[in-house]
Amino acid sequence: MAPVKVAERVMTMGEIKDKAKNLGITPGFMKKTELIRSIQSAEGNTACYGTTNGTCQWTDCCFRADCLKIRS
Repeated sequence: MAPVKVAERVMTMGEIKDKAKNLGITPGFMKKTELIRSIQSAEGNTACYGTTNGTCQWTDCCFRADCLKIRS
């Protein structure tokens, strides 16, 4: 069986805020990076959004497409 490919689509802020709310996080005035890292932590994952150097070992992360565009 071939590995499942994660969609390489950037989530909208609305989608990110909805995901946060579903995890009990109040987005308020959080910046995108802070909000995504809060989501990652709440899900029990490494809060690493935006710290990539263009590569990432977490192929199943829903923020991967957006994160790989950022150069830290």
